[in-house]
Amino acid sequence: MEHINEIIETFGIFAVFALCTVEGDITLLLSGVMAHSSFFGPYSFLKVFLAGMFGGIVGDNVGYWIGRLFRTTIKDYSFYKMARPRIERLIDKFGGFAIIISKYIYGIRAAMCLFYGIGKMPYVRFLFLDAISCAIWALMLAGVGYFFSGAITGIIGDFK
Repeated sequence: MEHINEIIETFGIFAVFALCTVEGDITLLLSGVMAHSSFFGPYSFLKVFLAGMFGGIVGDNVGYWIGRLFRTTIKDYSFYKMARPRIERLIDKFGGFAIIISKYIYGIRAAMCLFYGIGKMPYVRFLFLDAISCAIWALMLAGVGYFFSGAITGIIGDFK
């Protein structure tokens, strides 16, 4: 957690965007706490929300296009074969809205984007549902950090 904090302090809001492309949960939570004290200047929360949302969209799109472009190769990997039944159940149950739901299920979040690329979901539909998912995700996690900054700081200590 200290390393994430150091990166955010050094590179500011760009770090929030970049970190959210790969793993944004902790980043958004900590950035929400920092936004509460106006660390990112005026409109700190809005900046964190937008950086997190767009970072998530970029990261998910990379996964989608890797799946789309390398689907033949990926289908041979053991992780695909292991995760496929679980993800197919989720997709069968929720359809395209599984993109939104999967953002909150640890372990399949990144794989879902690959699977939608492999399955050739139309890109515009994927992008639309993913944007909704990332907006909810960024708002929720940054909001928890922002509104519960006192409690979070009390638990993990002052990290600024």
